[in-house]
Amino acid sequence: DWRPAPHFYDLNVGVYAPAEEVFLPLETALELGLSRNGSNDCWANGAGGLGATLPSDTCVWLQFWVQLDSRAKVAAYRDFLVHYSQEQKGLGRFQRAPNVRLPSLMQWLDYNQVVPDDVRLQTGLAFGFLLVCLVNTVGLMLAKFMRRAGELGVRRALGASRRAVFEQLLVESAMIGLVGGIGGLLLALLGLWVVRQRAENYAALAQLDPPMLLATFLLAVGATLVAGLLPAWRACQVAPALQLKSN
Repeated sequence: DWRPAPHFYDLNVGVYAPAEEVFLPLETALELGLSRNGSNDCWANGAGGLGATLPSDTCVWLQFWVQLDSRAKVAAYRDFLVHYSQEQKGLGRFQRAPNVRLPSLMQWLDYNQVVPDDVRLQTGLAFGFLLVCLVNTVGLMLAKFMRRAGELGVRRALGASRRAVFEQLLVESAMIGLVGGIGGLLLALLGLWVVRQRAENYAALAQLDPPMLLATFLLAVGATLVAGLLPAWRACQVAPALQLKSN
């Protein structure tokens, strides 16, 4: 099974269109006179338009993809294209100076705006919301840990080191992040199910694969640990003698 998403090698038929099930050699398609589904660009006087007979010396109707595994191969292939364009201009086929562009796959998708700007905006809003949640989490955990100042002071007076208390508070923060991650995952699964009920052709892609699932828990636990660093450090600075005296 092969279904690249987006349908990068032929965006004319749809960004998230299903992959073709049968591929033919180009010469076979030409011999059979098969119709084409796509665009063609022609130049020069009398070159024709959509109804031009293909192949044609003054029409472009194919996309060429090449796999280059190193920067040296990319540079060599770009030089080849430049020289080819210069040669064709010298022969009178091309009318303009070489204007070779060799985008990578991601650059090609960006040039064709496959990922809409509103998706990037939504991603930024999501991280902004995460930042707001972390700030609130810092405040809540700071209040929670400071309310336990008496308990922590007693532990310190009985011999517990600051490091041991700090580690305990971080473990509690990690557990909060784990529980929050599980709750967030359930909400995400519900949201993905809602997206898959829509009629858009990208709806079926709304899935959580194992790497994304693992990243969700790591982000939840890691973010909560970061948010718990300041509250845990502040709580460890409590002087045991003052807490014992006040109690």
